[in-house]
Amino acid sequence: MTEAIRKNFASDNIAPVCPEVMRALDRVNHGSAAAYGEDRTTAALSALAREVFEHDVWVFPVATGTAANSLALSAATDPFGAVVCDQSAHIANDEGGAPEFFMHGAKLVPLPSADGRMALADLDRALTENGGHGVHTSPIQTLSLTQSTEWGTVYTLEQLGALTARAREAGLATHLDGARLGNAIAALGCRPADVSWRAGFDMISFGGTKNGAMAAEAVVIFREDLARNFLRRVKRSGHLWSKQRYLSAQIHALLENDLWLRHAAHANTMAQRLAHGLRRLPVAALPFEVQGNEVFVVLPERAVAELETQGYEFYRWTNPPGLDGVLIRLVTCWATESRDVDALLAAL
Repeated sequence: MTEAIRKNFASDNIAPVCPEVMRALDRVNHGSAAAYGEDRTTAALSALAREVFEHDVWVFPVATGTAANSLALSAATDPFGAVVCDQSAHIANDEGGAPEFFMHGAKLVPLPSADGRMALADLDRALTENGGHGVHTSPIQTLSLTQSTEWGTVYTLEQLGALTARAREAGLATHLDGARLGNAIAALGCRPADVSWRAGFDMISFGGTKNGAMAAEAVVIFREDLARNFLRRVKRSGHLWSKQRYLSAQIHALLENDLWLRHAAHANTMAQRLAHGLRRLPVAALPFEVQGNEVFVVLPERAVAELETQGYEFYRWTNPPGLDGVLIRLVTCWATESRDVDALLAAL
């Protein structure tokens, strides 16, 4: 790409739509097509998703990650029930109460962790304690994990399997927030099936917007009983698009020829380049392992302020205990180039 140096590292949401998705949108933007998901593009997406995930799947495209997460959780959780998640989870901190709203009052039970990865012992303790209060407490009915996590770390397949096995033992449904699922798969070097249904998940929220789409996410369900009335949930919530081919075309373009995984791998590589450069700076401290496309770094206030003066954009976060300075998050994406990373490091 020949445009100016990119200085916005605030999120992967700031990236442009990738060319393949734009071409896919143009292809479906001719002639007429059946409405409400009865079109050929949506049918093709379902067929492709079955190939990608190596399993029978039910795919429900929606426009936002908030809708995907909230609708998925509502399918498995009663209004009097609860969802257990990590304390850093997007559903607990960044959905504006939407999960509780869509679940008609069900509770979220966040568990603390050091790096966004729930510990099996903590889940076991929460389930044991939850079962001891009878009708006076909201029964935990769903486990929701995030992969990659909100701190840029990645669960191993063994960690995921252990957590979902404990959840299934307790009769829970299992949900995976995969807003950055491609980054996790690229980091693990595994197949999409390995980190989804083979890892014990009943449903995932598939992220497209952060990975090159214009506005497209999907709920991917691996259990027919959870999928049976799901389209009615989508309709009732106001998320059923009449021209659904435009959502389906975006996700199909990402899945086709593993474009989403190539995008994710590139973003991860740029994050590693950035992390490597930061580690060489004596004033920088990286409190979390960099595995996906998010880099958290603690810098002196003067360095952070100077970056802002130079036009760099990023988010400031609450500083971890024991580290002096300012914690910022730097996010790479499919459109990040080596020169963008190198310019940021040079500025520091």
